[in-house]
Amino acid sequence: MEGGGDYWVSCVSAISNAFKRNDKSLLNEKVLDIYEKLPHATANITKTQYQRNIDVLESFEDFDLDNVKPSSKIQILRKLKEQSIIEIDGLSIEVKPTHVFSFSEKGSDEIGAIWFVAKLNGYDINELGMFTDILYRYLDKYFSDKYYINKSFCIAVDVVSGREVRYTSLEDGSVRMLLEETITQINKL
Repeated sequence: MEGGGDYWVSCVSAISNAFKRNDKSLLNEKVLDIYEKLPHATANITKTQYQRNIDVLESFEDFDLDNVKPSSKIQILRKLKEQSIIEIDGLSIEVKPTHVFSFSEKGSDEIGAIWFVAKLNGYDINELGMFTDILYRYLDKYFSDKYYINKSFCIAVDVVSGREVRYTSLEDGSVRMLLEETITQINKL
């Protein structure tokens, strides 16, 4: 089937699986899988989509997945569909992190999350910060009663550019907090 769906689904799902299984060889397997589909694509847009997904996967092989995980073992948690909406200033926003995970650090039950996102030519660092901001709010709303939110592992990763933003970067001001400002602008429309 050609067309429709998420343009970046092939690369994002492969990166998600590589993170979850701690196995970057899955990236290469997906590249080979897409290469097999490429000659059978009849529409130029589909060929371009496949090639861009391949390009992302090949460049992501250099990304250090261990850098976006705590050193202790993680447990991937189930995300409930009914727990995907955050309301901010009257605007409902769907939050769909790639993985929410728990782990223990020095006897503390902690929670973290990662959101692999993609956009043609990548997100700028402050746009990526909006994903991190809403991700933190999601963890706070749905998990803070049971876990300590580890802000260092509340991370959005742009798979196209390889940039990452942790919530700590929003707190220290190295990345601007644009979410509230953006919602205010949307509400004015």
